[in-house]
Amino acid sequence: MISKWFEYKDQAVLLRKEGSSIRDIENLTGVPRSTLSGWFKDIKLTKKQQLTLNKEWIKGLKKARVKAVKWHNDEKEKRKILAENQATKVLEKIDHSNKHILELALSMLYLGDGAKTQPASLANSNPLIVDFYIRSLEVLYNISRKELKFELHLRSDQEINEKIKYWSQHINAPIKNFSTTKDKRVAKSKSYPSYNGVCVIRGGGTHLRRRLVFLSKSFCSKILE
Repeated sequence: MISKWFEYKDQAVLLRKEGSSIRDIENLTGVPRSTLSGWFKDIKLTKKQQLTLNKEWIKGLKKARVKAVKWHNDEKEKRKILAENQATKVLEKIDHSNKHILELALSMLYLGDGAKTQPASLANSNPLIVDFYIRSLEVLYNISRKELKFELHLRSDQEINEKIKYWSQHINAPIKNFSTTKDKRVAKSKSYPSYNGVCVIRGGGTHLRRRLVFLSKSFCSKILE
């Protein structure tokens, strides 16, 4: 039985002998790659033709990788937007003026990053988290940020005054309320420009620490009941 692709064989063989790739011939004639491979099994290409095809294969591989990266990034962006939209819908259902909700959120943050065996303090490297913690203390317990003490934990290669200024501006706290401590070990690698150390916020006393820890642990227990 004659293959339905037989009428394209002479054209395909000629193209192959001229050094065309199987992919290009497949795209041009529409003949399946499996059929073309059978037609071409006895055709020997010159070293120059083989070298040209290899270069084209590498070029095609690079293009495919670029397309793959773009597709991956596009899909990642879609997932990010979906997650943000879902989170926004949750936020729309929350009464942000409800202090009980705020205190619960604060207690859960404290359970993760706060001190458990000393007067209330919390450490974090993200100014957003630090500012949220301070703002929550102001709203819930009338503790002014001017009353709080801030201790910066820095790497050995970081400039002290620069980092104090950075944190003072980002959390709107008095420079005089800052102290610093440095890792005495010499950094094996230079600190990333985006890393500004860890800020420890102290203030509120033992009573506040006990309240927040008890609230967060009790909430977790109720969820697990």
